[in-house]
Amino acid sequence: MTKAANFIWYELMTPDPAGAASFYGAVVGWTIAAHNDAAVGGVDYRMIVRGDGGNAGGVLALGADMLAGGARPGWLGYLEVADVDAAIDAIKADGGAVQMPATDLPVGRIAMVSDPQGAHFYIMDPIPPEDAVPGEGGVFSVTEAQHVRWNELATSDPDAAIAFYKKHFGWGQEGEMDMGPLGAYRFLQRGDVMIGAVMPLMEGYPVPVWNFYLGVDDIDRARAAVTANGGTITSEPMEIPGGEYAMNAIDPQGAPIGFVGPRKS
Repeated sequence: MTKAANFIWYELMTPDPAGAASFYGAVVGWTIAAHNDAAVGGVDYRMIVRGDGGNAGGVLALGADMLAGGARPGWLGYLEVADVDAAIDAIKADGGAVQMPATDLPVGRIAMVSDPQGAHFYIMDPIPPEDAVPGEGGVFSVTEAQHVRWNELATSDPDAAIAFYKKHFGWGQEGEMDMGPLGAYRFLQRGDVMIGAVMPLMEGYPVPVWNFYLGVDDIDRARAAVTANGGTITSEPMEIPGGEYAMNAIDPQGAPIGFVGPRKS
């Protein structure tokens, strides 16, 4: 059986890392490095640091050539695999595609792929730091602020997508929430941890996409910070099971992003 894959990294692609640093610093509390990380080699790549000193992900600066080639602001997740090349072959055999060939970096071997419906993500066989716990990147948490707390796939074929991720990444799918005419919101599990959900592609989503929800300490404070710092709210805070609230936004550079946290006022 396929070992259940973990989201071990998240990446913001943006044409303005300094602007993103200001926005996410105000809304989430992160610090984004002012200079690129030489370890990734050849590109402007900056680490996102949480208030506790841990890494929350990275920022890839989109240059003029990348933008001309079709790259757009957005977030991507990295799924850990034991063998990137074998995973590519298996994904292609089931109708997926390679968007960026396998590449060796000082931090591991990576490739960007898409599932059969077209949602993009990275796969990675990481070279962890000596003190790292295997398989646990620390960037995802179901409860903690300043982590990604939820992974949501909007797709044109939920049944096929669920089958694909179950087969290739070992996830489970149990339980769902009825969204009425919008269809079912179907929960995903990695082992006994609920990591996200799959939903039908809705109006406003031109292509299948992974959406991510960042943990915040106070949803109303975060909402005010989004608008005060140049972002746009696309769905207002809504209560979710468990009593917290989730909302969706677009950051000032155009990347869609979600937020989740308690209401304190």
